[in-house]
Amino acid sequence: MSLLATPTNSFSEMPLYFAYKRCSVNNEHRETFHSHPGIEILFIHQGRGTMIVNNISYEIRPGMLCVFQPNQLHHVKLDYSQGECFERSIAIFEGTMFDAYFENWPGLHSFYRFIQLGELSSPCLYELQDPRLLEGLFQDMHKRFPKMQEADKQEEISLFLVPLYRCLKQEWGSLNEPAARYPASRRNRQAEFILNWIEDRYTEPYSLDEMARSLHLSSFYLTHLFKEATGISISEYIATRRVHQAALLLTTTNKPVSLVGEEIGLTNSSYFCKLFKSHRGITPHQYRKRWTGH
Repeated sequence: MSLLATPTNSFSEMPLYFAYKRCSVNNEHRETFHSHPGIEILFIHQGRGTMIVNNISYEIRPGMLCVFQPNQLHHVKLDYSQGECFERSIAIFEGTMFDAYFENWPGLHSFYRFIQLGELSSPCLYELQDPRLLEGLFQDMHKRFPKMQEADKQEEISLFLVPLYRCLKQEWGSLNEPAARYPASRRNRQAEFILNWIEDRYTEPYSLDEMARSLHLSSFYLTHLFKEATGISISEYIATRRVHQAALLLTTTNKPVSLVGEEIGLTNSSYFCKLFKSHRGITPHQYRKRWTGH
């Protein structure tokens, strides 16, 4: 495994988070909804379970490729019942930092920007035409990393990203649909309804009874279904969704921290700051400064 940065670091400090064939077993992988300021490309070598992106469930299968756009909330729930390892390769980076390296190839440049800013019909690609090519790119980067000089790092990363996107563009174009979603189970479908209900109301006070009545489910069944499908409780998810929206507002607007808290449904500024720090490790003020410089 190679790491050029951690996902919580500023991209100005280190331009890429990279891991090759990272493996998790026996529930080592923390099941939580999360997002990144940059683009994440995830290639799954082994593993089974469910992925939730944009409140839609996708089956996790070996050989699938996932693309998460900046600040896109996503979640992975793994099935270790047969002693399997969740093995994946990951690249997370800030797209604008490498935009200029694609300018010599107009078609590839356009696709690069589409992946960052466009409306993707699905984040997942199944049944890749040539998964060995993709794996080879990650493996080559893994081998080159120890030899990288600090002065050459930006260029070296671009030499990984350009062929990676060329491979991704070919895979994307080979399918009539950018990704055919494998059917989710009925229970995961019900979890999607819950997620969509929350999406419309997460800035309002949370009432389990109101949610249960609205979705025509018992409170007991509702809470157990959601926990089984996602690995976390409804209240934990609502807190995560609020913090996610707060992080987006902090980095894309100049609104005061107190107003950001109010817009996500938390009028108590000190509680908002405490909740934000418990999720992101730093205060809202520190988070804004890290990602915007002011």
